[in-house]
Amino acid sequence: MKALFLTNEYPPHIYGGAGIHVEYLTRELAKRIGVEVRCFGEQDFSKGSLRAKGYAPPTAAFKKCDPRLKSPLAAFANGIAFNADPTKAHLVHCHTWYSHFGGLLAKMAYGLPLVITTHSLEPLRPWKREQLGRGYDLSTWVEDTALRAADAVIAVSRGMKTDILRLFDVDEKKIRVIHNGIDVEEYRARKNPATLRKYGIDPAAPYVLFFGRITRQKGIIHLVNAVKYLSPKTQVVLCAGQPDTPEIQREMEQSVRKVQKKRTNLRWIREWLDTRAKIEIYSHAAAFCCPSIYEPFGIINLEAMACGVPVVGSAVGGIKEIVEHGKTGYLVPLAQQKQSPFEALSPDRFARDLAAPLNRLLADDALRDRLGRASRRRVEQFFSWKSIARQTLELYKTLIRRGKNG
Repeated sequence: MKALFLTNEYPPHIYGGAGIHVEYLTRELAKRIGVEVRCFGEQDFSKGSLRAKGYAPPTAAFKKCDPRLKSPLAAFANGIAFNADPTKAHLVHCHTWYSHFGGLLAKMAYGLPLVITTHSLEPLRPWKREQLGRGYDLSTWVEDTALRAADAVIAVSRGMKTDILRLFDVDEKKIRVIHNGIDVEEYRARKNPATLRKYGIDPAAPYVLFFGRITRQKGIIHLVNAVKYLSPKTQVVLCAGQPDTPEIQREMEQSVRKVQKKRTNLRWIREWLDTRAKIEIYSHAAAFCCPSIYEPFGIINLEAMACGVPVVGSAVGGIKEIVEHGKTGYLVPLAQQKQSPFEALSPDRFARDLAAPLNRLLADDALRDRLGRASRRRVEQFFSWKSIARQTLELYKTLIRRGKNG
């Protein structure tokens, strides 16, 4: 059996959870079947049963393009390029809307069963319009078309499945819940004070940690706003890059400067860290904070928990399926949550609600230790990539058998 993966992100170009998912899932699946990855970039390598090739849209074609339309139109151009090269795959597996046009073409041109893993849903990210303008209509259109055409849809959480059924005309029988995973051997506590000092973090002082992109979805500015409610001795470390728009970049910079005028223990690391440095910074953290206002799953929470760090996260989406409230961390409801949590959010109340359990953890070493050990056990038991790959392969086999039987 051979699976063709279509994706925007793939090493070394990874900036979010979808890219991490594809990296580890393809690595694990390649131990069992042939895997070919077609992605955005200049990658070109083979290792055993895993082959990866990067594609880039012709730059000359987009010289006069509206900057906000360039992203979706370039993604569609890559979708054509993905299919111009022949494939001997038995099915095509797409990740994020950037690859969906390519998946639709592969289904129609080559008769391949189409599998889509939903890492997020465009209707639940309305703030994307400030980044894409009318391009947001293109991304929502291709996502809707691909989900309806897919032979199987993988939801990375039960919450995601509920959202798919609520927002799209998709047969529930096509949807399979398969959680994201974590490499429990790679992600484990590994302390190195030298790495902390390299990035201006005091190894002797406890800190709250955030990893993620600078985007409305990830809620990072809500954590920045919560800093004033944290104990003054608490360090806050923000590992955050890849702003969605210049506007949110400026808002982030203004918010951080405002905090840093009153306290010197806020660190903002803007570069993308390699995995080793990332694990070492996780491992020293007193608590990890995931203040997302929309989070279908949240691999970053698994990464922190695998390193023995308790999580304080928003009570949204897949986070509720990862964090056990009071056992591995704390879940914080979005204030006055309605149909659109982004619009209904009370920012100051949410900031205070984030700070309360963080302060509780920072003040109690025994509590942090107990929740951290429980976090590690939970990850080992439920979220290994071996389990995720096994479930994915079973789905592949079902689709291929179905195709052979007509």
